[in-house]
Parts: sequence; structure tokens; C-alpha cells
Amino acid sequence: MNENIEPELSIVIPVFNEEGSLERLHGEIVQCLANTQYEITYIDDGSTDSSRTILTNIQKNARNVRLIQFRRNFGQTAALSAGFRYARGKIVVPLDADGQNDPADILKLVKKLKDEGVDIVSGWRKDRKDNSFTRTFPSKMANWLIGKITGVRLHDYGCTIKAYRAESLKAIRLYGEMHRFIPALARWGGEKVSEMVVNHRPRTTGRTKYGLSRTFKVILDLITIKFLASFSTKPIYVFGGLGVFCFIGSFISGLVVILMKLLQDFSMNRNPLLIISLILMTTGVQFVLMGLLAEIMVRTYHESQDRPIYLIDKIVEPESVKTETAC
Repeated sequence: MNENIEPELSIVIPVFNEEGSLERLHGEIVQCLANTQYEITYIDDGSTDSSRTILTNIQKNARNVRLIQFRRNFGQTAALSAGFRYARGKIVVPLDADGQNDPADILKLVKKLKDEGVDIVSGWRKDRKDNSFTRTFPSKMANWLIGKITGVRLHDYGCTIKAYRAESLKAIRLYGEMHRFIPALARWGGEKVSEMVVNHRPRTTGRTKYGLSRTFKVILDLITIKFLASFSTKPIYVFGGLGVFCFIGSFISGLVVILMKLLQDFSMNRNPLLIISLILMTTGVQFVLMGLLAEIMVRTYHESQDRPIYLIDKIVEPESVKTETAC
């Protein structure tokens, strides 16, 4: 790999126990990108089969292949994050190592990215070759839910193959299983997102690493994403709002207890509503205190790293400033 020349295109491929598909997939990528200046970064995510040996041989026999080896399995999000960090291309395209993403779609995604002037083109596996019960149906439900909550409507958030402008990935930090939310995170930051139908091929080797349990992880990550997007700089609005709700419930419950005592002579210490009122009051105080602590943490986070709470697209100076600068 020539370290002095930045490639136009970076291919990022996370790998976990995919020994049966790696050599064929690499050959397809090389064939499809024969006339393109590109690099490939394989991330071995703690494979326990012969994937690491195969990747080592591929890397030794190619000048434009980078191999990142994890000490253990950290997951697809971590693998993609490492690949994005070390990618040097102006456009970054990740894809799965199982061979279900078609390398022939890479240049199509790149072309659409350039022609439309967008920052991200997300793949859409319109005709999926997966089990309809364990993969396709949960995926459709998850995509609908993600689009509803984030406001960024895509048909297939879970499709790995996408085309990104490298600068669109710089401000994004990935944790948990959040790699599928990159288009939503980027859109919130002002990036332009598009979508394109891609070819999805049946798996011929190995076995899928995901099942129905992944749906619950998506829901939890979605809650985190929504919170970070809407309240990362004002958490008191969430916790304080819950606290106010508890205070109102406590007031109403306490008022009912008093009215029952005055109007029906019902004993206050035997009334369960009194306990509910006290519990809601205590919970409300805790929520408000949590909100204040969260506010302190947010301010510490932003100020310690000098992170702005805004993103600037462009600054147009007045003519007087331009003249002073020229002088």
C-alpha cells in the first residue's frame, strides 16, 4: 500500500468466523474495483475459526489491504468503528463478510453519492434472502420503529453496505449496537442521506450471528439515541419533567386522602393513597436531583473536551471584517 497516496475509496469489512466466504469475497471486490484507486480494511473481530489465517494470507499478497486484529470479539459496531478510524479514503463503504452483500453494488452506491451530492447512501435489501420469521419480519418492525422515533425514514437501517463521505463519519462516535443508526445521527448533524436498492444474496457458508434477541438490543439502543439526540444538552427536561409529573400525582393523591377524611371520615393512616402520595413525592424529588446531576455531567463533558453544542456549516463575514483581514 502506498502510504503517500490517499485512496479514493475505502472498503471496511468486519469479520467474525466467516472462513468459508472470505477468499471468494475478496476476489469479487478486486474484480469489481479493478479500475478504481481503493483500499480494503478487514477487521478480525476475535474469530475462532481459520478466518484470521485466511485474512493474514490475503493481506500478505495484496498491497492495498489493511488487517486489524481484535484480541477478542467486541461486536460489529466496535469493528466498524475501528475500520472507519483507520480508513483513508474520501468515500467509505462497509459491507458484511458473509458474502450476502454484493460487491458489484459498491460503485453504484458511490456513483449515486456523487451524482446526487449527498453525504450518505444507504443500501436497501428490498428482496431479502433471509428467513422471513427470524430476520425479515423483525427487521421490518425495527426499521419502522427507528424511522418513527428518529424521523429519518429508511427502508433498511440494518443493511451494512452503505456509502459514506469520510467527513460525515468524523463527528460520530459508536457504542453498543449503534452502527445501524449512523444515517440518523448524521442527518441530525445536517448531513444529506439517500437510499438505494442493493442486491442481497443468500448465505452459502457459515451461519448467521443474529437472532430475535437482537431486536431488544435495537430498542434499547434506540432509546439511547433518542435521548442523546433530543436531550443530550438538557437532561433536566426529561428527569425534571418526570419529577413534576410525580409531584402532580402526589398532590392529587394527597388531596383525595384529605377529602376522604373530611367527607367520609375515612382514616388517613389506613388509606393506601397516602402511601402512594408519599412514594410519588419521594420519587419526584429523586428525579429532579437526577436531572441536576445529569446537567452537571453534561456541562463537564462538553467543557472538558471543548465540544460545541452546535455545528456550523459556513461563516460569512461582513465586508468590514474581510477588509481588515486583507490589510
